[in-house]
Amino acid sequence: MRKPKQVSVSWYTTSQGRGAVAASTAGICRVWLPGDDLSGPEAARLPEDIRSHTAAAWLNRYFQGDVQPSELQVDISYLSLFYQQVLQLTMQIPYGSVTSYGALAVLAGRPRASRAVGGALRSNPVPIIIPCHRVVAASGALTGFSGPGGISMKKILLELEGVDMNGIKSA
Repeated sequence: MRKPKQVSVSWYTTSQGRGAVAASTAGICRVWLPGDDLSGPEAARLPEDIRSHTAAAWLNRYFQGDVQPSELQVDISYLSLFYQQVLQLTMQIPYGSVTSYGALAVLAGRPRASRAVGGALRSNPVPIIIPCHRVVAASGALTGFSGPGGISMKKILLELEGVDMNGIKSA
């Protein structure tokens, strides 16, 4: 399957910096976090539409500590079925909570596939909306965040959500 064609881009600004959101006709297909290279969406010069605009507004509220869950439609149809399954399960992790790669593997019906779960999360094209930052190692260690800032950004996002960091270990 091919990546969806982006039809709109909207921008958001937070205390962490500027980001962008792209939508296809089926839903949000890409999120650029503050600190990401924004030359791609800048060069695309796509118009805003309701999907990308709504997602950008939601991200603005998220970075201000708004706890409203996302009702945004995402377009991850071009990913493998396993990756889609993992990302859909990840969307069910409640705000302010964490789970482990192994627990997601069990939910996906592949209890020995925690590394494959990590691969799916590393490929997440829609971070925060699909909250891959809420997944930690079985030991409670902060590991694996592919967004800008890596583990530091993951920690910032978890703290923003009010996660009790006493049980979370630095990698």
